Amino acid sequence: MRRTSSLERREFLAGLGRAGLLSAGGLLLPAGIDFPTRANAQASASSVANHIIRIAPVSHEIAPGKIVKTTAYNGVIPGPVLRLKEGQPVRINVINDSGYPNLIHWHGLYLPSVQDGSTEEGSPIIPPGQSLTYDFTPRPAGTRWYHSHAMAMTDLSRSTYSGEFGFLIVEPAAGNEGRYDREVLLAAHHWDGTWVSMQDIHKGPPPDNGLEVMYHAATLGERMLGHGEPLRVRQGERVLFRLLNASASMGISLALSGHRFRIIALDGNPVPRQATVDVLKLDAAERADVIVEMNNPGVWVFASTDDDDRAMGMGIVVEYQNQGGEPQWIKPSSTAWNYANFAAEDPARQPDEAIKLKFEKIAGGRGGYNRWTINGRSWPETNPLFTVQRGKRYRLVMDNHSGDSHPVHLHRHSFEVTRIGDKVLSGLMKDTLSMPRFSQAEIDFVADDPGLTLFHCHHQDHMDEGFAGIIAYS
Repeated sequence: MRRTSSLERREFLAGLGRAGLLSAGGLLLPAGIDFPTRANAQASASSVANHIIRIAPVSHEIAPGKIVKTTAYNGVIPGPVLRLKEGQPVRINVINDSGYPNLIHWHGLYLPSVQDGSTEEGSPIIPPGQSLTYDFTPRPAGTRWYHSHAMAMTDLSRSTYSGEFGFLIVEPAAGNEGRYDREVLLAAHHWDGTWVSMQDIHKGPPPDNGLEVMYHAATLGERMLGHGEPLRVRQGERVLFRLLNASASMGISLALSGHRFRIIALDGNPVPRQATVDVLKLDAAERADVIVEMNNPGVWVFASTDDDDRAMGMGIVVEYQNQGGEPQWIKPSSTAWNYANFAAEDPARQPDEAIKLKFEKIAGGRGGYNRWTINGRSWPETNPLFTVQRGKRYRLVMDNHSGDSHPVHLHRHSFEVTRIGDKVLSGLMKDTLSMPRFSQAEIDFVADDPGLTLFHCHHQDHMDEGFAGIIAYS
């Protein structure tokens, strides 16, 4: 624990120094961002802020007698839904009573680096007991989310391991077309994590593999499967589900027994080709907007297709009006998932430059922590990872040369998925892409949002163990 605390402090101070936020006297703040004391913030926030978010400890009951002690936003999990209007400036006051240095990342938005909620980009940390007001103009429209971007290191009670997450919906400036009858928001999360050496659990893992996180509970929504109120629907309804994987380090695979999903948007962005599937796969931080036609009356289980995940509670009961009986689970015959099903088949236009990125693991060994590298370097040696020029189009040629999956995330930009394995595609815009073990993919982005930009794996442990780098503008 002494080593861990020292490492956290060193990384925290190093991050502030790199961002230009540290002086001999303490924190230096970039121009244009408010940083009131907690007392001042509480006295004035109501007159200046559109929203107030307080990060504080909570005891969250996910099943009778099953209490998770964590931190959350405004005392609820998920946090309050923030519905913002595209193009309308907003002020959000954040009060940090979490007990540790913290900040909020506005995932999927185009923001100035200082407002993005990432110390690596220069966003201010919020010390315990103090406040910060974020000012930005939300765009683009779609299903976004907000979450802690603090470093957790070995502390499984912090950052994305905690209950600090919530939906952020940017409503289109032109208004919604409203081709659905109702909207349901569901966030998946894993709880009660512990560090384990997989060699001690079962045979097979490489003996040099380091510690990984194993969870003992899960939720889709507020409570574990079978322990909350069912989602009640009516026959004939068209339901828009906004689904989010808010887990710190686990991908999920979901199915709604007796029904199919029509995918209309991924990561908040409309897909070029809508397709209907039996199973929806979301890696950490990914979102999907899906339409479900309620045309099969009964009481059904909407849950993980993984038996262990479902047994831990990952699911919710869907109950039609005037229906009763035991909830029915029907395992789907196929769990295939392919981004190409939702993309255009024409090749994307050629980039101005291609940049190769190779992801590798330095195994920590039994009882040790792994280390992750991008092109042979770990954070903070990846600051910068590479440099771009404004207005140019860049292609990231990514090689996951490891036996772990990686949901790679690019801050402050959307990217176009241009290749998955050997399949060329175009038009599919995302901010997070799942890369299975030993896989290759290519994504293009336009350098149109100047400022420091973080690229990282959204598995919390991978990011904390070095899988991160800064893209700098020249």
